[in-house]
Amino acid sequence: MIEIRNLSKTFISGGLAVDALHDVNIRIEKGSIFGIIGQSGAGKSTLVRCINMLERPTSGDVYVDGQNLGNLSAAGLRAARRQIAMIFQQFNLLMQRDCLGNVCFPMELAGLPKARAVKKAKELLALVDLPDKAEAYPAQLSGGQKQRVAIARALATDPKVLLCDEATSALDPGTTLQILRLIRDINETLGITVVVITHQMSVVEEICDSVAILDGGRVVEQGPASVVLASPRSDAGKRLVFPGFTDRRVSLSDRDRRLRIIFRESSATSLPLVATMAREKGIIATVLEANTRRLSGDVYGTTLIGLQEADLYEAAKFLTSFENVSVEEVTDDVS
Repeated sequence: MIEIRNLSKTFISGGLAVDALHDVNIRIEKGSIFGIIGQSGAGKSTLVRCINMLERPTSGDVYVDGQNLGNLSAAGLRAARRQIAMIFQQFNLLMQRDCLGNVCFPMELAGLPKARAVKKAKELLALVDLPDKAEAYPAQLSGGQKQRVAIARALATDPKVLLCDEATSALDPGTTLQILRLIRDINETLGITVVVITHQMSVVEEICDSVAILDGGRVVEQGPASVVLASPRSDAGKRLVFPGFTDRRVSLSDRDRRLRIIFRESSATSLPLVATMAREKGIIATVLEANTRRLSGDVYGTTLIGLQEADLYEAAKFLTSFENVSVEEVTDDVS
């Protein structure tokens, strides 16, 4: 559906070249919800603007439905952009128009007759659960209601792709959850491919099927969200997924080796593995960190343990004998 190939973007600032993106390669399947996550400055917003060519890549290509957007004429690109809608953190509603007028606006630009535009706008406001707000103005709405209107407006041109650039960052947690569930419902009902740009792990955990982790303008990990987030390999991924873990070596005293136990599914997370290992194998381990997360309805978790070097092999063998459990040795200074 969307293919980003060897994409790089360099800005010139004060006479100096600043590389925002480096050789980015991502494939986003049709009908999926794909998350692009990274810390501030990772290049996320630049990447999403390159997807719809609001920013022209310095090199590389963006394909949507097999069409190379960089090769289109100005008219062809305008037509393609009608199939790639976007919602933003700050909503970007027209303050002088009521909600109905905001949703009608892109249809007016596309030349749709007024009666048809009004009818469709009312249907879209009902879809986002705001049928009674047609005559209200943005200043009269809450943040969550504004984002619902923005989503309705984005759907007005029947897009195939919805780009969400930090779309919930300005909302409180409860409202964020409501908006994410609305996006999931729209994805399932209309089959729209959704690309979510965020720095919030909770957003990816709630709705994303697949994820790419961006760090310093590079994709350092990507794949199914359940795999990447359950067992991140990159330093950037570990910082995002395990924020409670310190970036310094934990003092282990005589427990001089560390294993991270990774659990998938609720049945695995409920197992008392460390206690069972001590009882059945006589291997004593110190629990250094532990957490449990829910990802799109599935539960996964991790436990970091310290143990003696002599017990390392037997501990790993015992722990991986359980279904939906894997382990990795933590050997660097980033736990």
